[in-house]
Amino acid sequence: MSSNVVVAIDGYSSCGKSTLAKALAKKLHFIYVDSGAMYRAVTLYFLRNNVDLKDEEAILAALKDVHLNFHSRDYNSHILLNDEEVSDEIRLMPVSENVSAVAALKSVRHEMVKQQQRMGASKNIVMDGRDIGTAVFPNAQVKVFMTADPKVRAERRFKELSPANPDLTLEDVFENLAHRDYADTTRAESPLTRAADAIILDNTNLTPEQQLDFALEKLKPFLK
Repeated sequence: MSSNVVVAIDGYSSCGKSTLAKALAKKLHFIYVDSGAMYRAVTLYFLRNNVDLKDEEAILAALKDVHLNFHSRDYNSHILLNDEEVSDEIRLMPVSENVSAVAALKSVRHEMVKQQQRMGASKNIVMDGRDIGTAVFPNAQVKVFMTADPKVRAERRFKELSPANPDLTLEDVFENLAHRDYADTTRAESPLTRAADAIILDNTNLTPEQQLDFALEKLKPFLK
């Protein structure tokens, strides 16, 4: 490959973005960057330190103390927040319930986009999120926009979360996803929208293997 390839995968919560991104990265020997984990890690830091989301000075001061790194083991992304492994903690409900509000903050998005663009400047990467193809890498060679039936998404998320959250109900997850969809698509700063040149992938009735085959087919012209 003459230059680095960027694959941007965007879409709604619990559409299987990270499943596809990890599978692609493993298959192609690309670097996988989980942008959602970055926003979740910032949210965790803000929760731990009681950062007031209406206080811009406090937000900017907190962001100066947030240092994120990824470690990759078996193509799974392990995120470090100030050298502490927080990959499991960022998936718990307190973070899930607050991440949309944190991710909507202009200063947070600007800081994360800077870090993401630095990661993709010189390496072949697969990055998933909500604004990768529109704001982070608008010139990405391949853009995929993922969607799925809301009920199916809630069932997938419930199955993923219930072992660590025994009191959680499917209704809780469905409401959380609906809230996040609304927040993600209506926020002023880099809302969740499909890039004009993004390929739509509805995986309501697709297996992980089928969606991987679909994405690999779209990538073929850029891998010669």
